[in-house]
Amino acid sequence: MDYESLLRRAREKLPDSVLKTERFSIPKIRGHIQGNKTVLSNLYQIADILGTDFDHFLKYILKELATPVEIRKPLIILGRKIGASRINDKVKEYAHKFIICKECGKPDTSFVRQNRILFIKCNACGAKYPSH
Repeated sequence: MDYESLLRRAREKLPDSVLKTERFSIPKIRGHIQGNKTVLSNLYQIADILGTDFDHFLKYILKELATPVEIRKPLIILGRKIGASRINDKVKEYAHKFIICKECGKPDTSFVRQNRILFIKCNACGAKYPSH
């Protein structure tokens, strides 16, 4: 067998997940400003798409935006006016910090607690590092 046929044969045996070229896309926030508050309508869906714990996600967003919150499921009402682009930036920061693996770049991570320390474990490559 020549090199090309060996290469073709090896490629055929690879799992489909390795060959996929679609990129992970971070969803955009949907909401509106109502008076002096910002009403977000899809924060629960974003946390679900990212595959993360909603409470952890919300706590990070609120801390970064320095705003109080009122929760009226399915709406999240922020205590002040905040532009969608600023909220989207914080969602993107969260994804890069807690969802996307620092080793392989795949969004297949989960939180693992060991001895009261929260770790991020990649389910794709097996990397594990502390979340901070």
